[in-house]
Amino acid sequence: MAANSESFDSRAFLSQLTTHPGVYRMYGGADELLYVGKARNLKKRVGQYFLRASGDARIESMVSQIRRIDITVVRTEDEALTLENNLIKEFGPRYNVMYRDDKSYPYVRFSSHPYPRISFYRGAKTPPDRYFGPFPSASAVRETLYTLQKLFRVRPCRDSFFAHRERPCLQHQIKRCSAPCVGLIEPEDYAHDLSKAARLLEGRGDELAHELSNEMEQAAESLDFERAARVRDQIAALKRVRENRVISGSSDALDLIAVAPHASNSCVVVMSVRDGVNLGHRSHFPKHPPHTDVAELLDSFISQHYSQQPCPPEILISHEVEDIDWLEAALSQHAKRRVSIRQPQRGAKLQLMEMAQNTAAQALSTRLVESSSMDARLLELQRVLDLEHPPRRMECFDISHTRGEKAVASCVVFGEDGPLKTHYRKFNIEGITPGDDYAAIKQAVGRRFARVKAGEVQRPDILFIDGGKGQLSSALEALDELGIDDLRIVAIAKGPTRKPGLEELILPEMEFPLRLAADSPALHLIQRIRDEAHRFAITGHRGRRDKARVSSDLETIDGLGPARRRALLKAFGGTAQLRRATVDQLAQVEGVSQTLAERIYAFYRD
Repeated sequence: MAANSESFDSRAFLSQLTTHPGVYRMYGGADELLYVGKARNLKKRVGQYFLRASGDARIESMVSQIRRIDITVVRTEDEALTLENNLIKEFGPRYNVMYRDDKSYPYVRFSSHPYPRISFYRGAKTPPDRYFGPFPSASAVRETLYTLQKLFRVRPCRDSFFAHRERPCLQHQIKRCSAPCVGLIEPEDYAHDLSKAARLLEGRGDELAHELSNEMEQAAESLDFERAARVRDQIAALKRVRENRVISGSSDALDLIAVAPHASNSCVVVMSVRDGVNLGHRSHFPKHPPHTDVAELLDSFISQHYSQQPCPPEILISHEVEDIDWLEAALSQHAKRRVSIRQPQRGAKLQLMEMAQNTAAQALSTRLVESSSMDARLLELQRVLDLEHPPRRMECFDISHTRGEKAVASCVVFGEDGPLKTHYRKFNIEGITPGDDYAAIKQAVGRRFARVKAGEVQRPDILFIDGGKGQLSSALEALDELGIDDLRIVAIAKGPTRKPGLEELILPEMEFPLRLAADSPALHLIQRIRDEAHRFAITGHRGRRDKARVSSDLETIDGLGPARRRALLKAFGGTAQLRRATVDQLAQVEGVSQTLAERIYAFYRD
């Protein structure tokens, strides 16, 4: 029940409230956190909620529920920004905009090897490797890697592959690598090429072009015509790349953020421009309360997005934002340099913003169509399975093995918007008769729902099992042992001819299987979930099986335990390279003595 306005004495609260910057937290009944906000002047900002009617039904509804407000005073805008983001992320208040990006941004990585490797990278950054980015998409990274190889011939191969080459590979033959693995380029020359690649990634393309011109002239003057020709080709290739991709005449480094608003499912597009080159865009669909104001949506998105990603010197936005100077100051403190936020008014930047807005509108339209289709499927599934409400969370289990070898169970999770990949889990099945799918399902379901019962994992509305009556019975046994008897569970059995569209749904309370029409929206959703569970199980099993087969030969060598086996495989990249290694090369691996190296060498020769 919503609290009355008299339940919170706003007048008394505001009379003693500080004018310092800080973060405020509004709580409702049962101490529910309703909203988290930041303010340069707490008294002025919080007072705006109570001094007059806002005309916004959402805000008025929230204010009517307030029972208390907690205040945290901070010293700087950056502290307020960080604290607000942490609280929103931790508690997920009902009236806040929630930005969640499960997939991290990709980077270009330069390894710390004497001849550094360039590669695609996604994840936590660890020194001493160097990272350039983030890029808005994987395709942008791959295109960049292709350009760097073409221009500067830096190596893309893994260190284990590099360490055991005896002749140049195909990349050298097609002029994409200078073959440092076999000594066809000196370390200082390779480092010089890598430095050029780094400058291009840092947005210093004009500077690089000027330096290459000077380098070509110097080589020509010293009669090193071969080197001059190589630099000339680099200049020509660099010019072609920049002509094809530059979208403005300046060396801008900026992000454009465009919003396509919707009552409950808005789209925010972030388009990245570096060195005047459009690197592409990424579409985001932050969770927000119905009819959230565009200015608030944009403000919240910018705050949360740049708490996780590096901030460029300039941010162009599609709509006005309140207290833009406060947001600029906070981001500038966070980035430790000046950050400008503004709306473009004319020229190339306005054209770019229009492009970004059109992209956001198209992405939103696609999302709404997909959402409508998903809603129809969930409603049909609710009807078919006689549920009280449309399912919000569904899980599906499947088993994969090769004649019983290294069985793996998959658990995939789907929500109202589709797959929730960060919630997927794999279970390595142990201690059962090889090939016993029933025991495997029982073990996997038991392990998963032990965590559900302990409150560590959210409980699903529906549990799907890929299989027939035997798999269903095994899953039910696991649930019974845990005391879970009120979960809707469904087995998905292939039909008599095993053709798609003829699947049979086996429910515990039904004597005969349920078969849905081939064009049923509910069946299409079930097929999609089942196929994803199958794919994930196969991927997990193949990885486990291949890893076991790679290390199986080494297990027979006396004195070679798990740690040393891992060190050898990491150093050489696999058994094929390990078989070709000399005694001296083997002895260089940490933990491998001269005697053990000779034993390994003899094992493969015998």
